[in-house]
Amino acid sequence: MAKKETARIIGNLDQQNKRIPVNAFELDSEIVFEYFDKKVSADERDKTFLRAIYIGVLALMEDRLSSFLDKTSSDLGVELESLKKIFDMKQEVFFKTAVKGTIAENDIAEALRNYLESRNIKDEISLSGTEKAQGDNKTGDIICKIDASGDKTIAIECKFNKNVKLGDIKGYEVFNKNKQDTAWGQLIEADYNRESRCSIIVFDRALADSSITNFTDSVAYMPQVGFVVIIDSQAGNYTNLFIAYMLARDIALHAKNVEYDKDLLAIIITRIVKDVTEIQKIKDMVVNNIKNNKDILKMLEKSMMMVQFDKDYLTKFLKDGTLTKEDLLKFYLGGDMGEKYKLIEKDIDEIHA
Repeated sequence: MAKKETARIIGNLDQQNKRIPVNAFELDSEIVFEYFDKKVSADERDKTFLRAIYIGVLALMEDRLSSFLDKTSSDLGVELESLKKIFDMKQEVFFKTAVKGTIAENDIAEALRNYLESRNIKDEISLSGTEKAQGDNKTGDIICKIDASGDKTIAIECKFNKNVKLGDIKGYEVFNKNKQDTAWGQLIEADYNRESRCSIIVFDRALADSSITNFTDSVAYMPQVGFVVIIDSQAGNYTNLFIAYMLARDIALHAKNVEYDKDLLAIIITRIVKDVTEIQKIKDMVVNNIKNNKDILKMLEKSMMMVQFDKDYLTKFLKDGTLTKEDLLKFYLGGDMGEKYKLIEKDIDEIHA
């Protein structure tokens, strides 16, 4: 008799459109039910459920999680709590999701708030939500009030969408009926709509059109238009946003009502972006070197411990002329070297630059 096939939750993947079909199903989990019942309003459940799936996928991509699950045999609740503690302890920006819409805006706003707080800058960062401004337009997802004052603002538009192209005015088709959002258009709209001194548009590296990534792989400035920024949200890297924001902040603070040589301004800003980016690369290299040096220290410690361990057993063998079966087993298993090394490894991991 043929074995009855269990109904699948996930159907065949749509390779062309890169979509995942999900068949109707019910989830029998007290933990999940309690969370959605107590913590999530009815109109937020779909979005929260999708976010939970995305976070779970990102978590599964973490190498540490695989090791963690291999070592954990307790129930789901304990695993989730332990995973939460790992992420909270490390304060990983990588945990923040890169899904489209309000989730991306929230993550970008939060990352910027944390950065400014670390530098003791008192700018007010807020989401515009569905708030409309000039021209009955909502462009400008994040509004940044310099020194919490309303007279000097920076508008940030978040576009995690491959359909958004650069839209250089030289190649823009005015009479195209199927007009799409462009970086140029969104920057100009955000600037006008939010009455900002300067505007920034943010793209995710994995979700940006080639016209954007060909224009810049980090930060670029378009004279009289604004900054185009590429971030890597899946790696938790918002550095390019911080660079662009501090430059935009300087422009907003010091710009006067005079006629600038826009080409010269572009040259100066491009040079600043290049130099700051180089500094960040050097910092990343130093951090990587610190990590590599820690790994070298761990290998040295292991080797020195094992040399001493082997020497002790050699001394015992030369003295007694033999090793007992118990001695041989301890020698083979390495005795308590593993436990001793854990303490040394912890000390090395706690070394800071």
